Amino acid sequence: MNARVLDGEITTSRLDDVRAYDGVRTRRVLAFIIDYCIVALLTIPFAILVFLLGILTLGLGWMLFSVLVPAVAILYIWNTLGSTDQATTGMKIMGIRLDRLDGTRIDGLTAVVHSVLFWAGNVILTPLVLLVSLFADRKRTLHDLLLGTVVSRSDR
Repeated sequence: MNARVLDGEITTSRLDDVRAYDGVRTRRVLAFIIDYCIVALLTIPFAILVFLLGILTLGLGWMLFSVLVPAVAILYIWNTLGSTDQATTGMKIMGIRLDRLDGTRIDGLTAVVHSVLFWAGNVILTPLVLLVSLFADRKRTLHDLLLGTVVSRSDR
């Protein structure tokens, strides 16, 4: 068996191949843009429902607007990144997927935590959190390192 040490962890899978990480950084950014356009479009019908609920409840339902976009985004991430494909729609279009280094499948909760850590890291550290990917072997970001995940090409 051919074992290799990357980022201090021993791996023996397709994730060992350096070609699995070619262009991942750019593909991640483009997948992010695609995914959040999709989230914006998915928010529209829910916003209409919240508006109608607000009318029915004499304005009380309109408080749901404060959590509407995060709720839609979390549901989207849970159902796409947490699926058997281990990729959101944008990631599928860009040919990348999220993998765990221990070889187990990404579940919905891990997918949501991955996304929340990304946003929390950006709020606290600004986009500097993405600079970690310039120095990590597998172009992993800070939240990837914390969760033991990696984004790789699905076509290789």
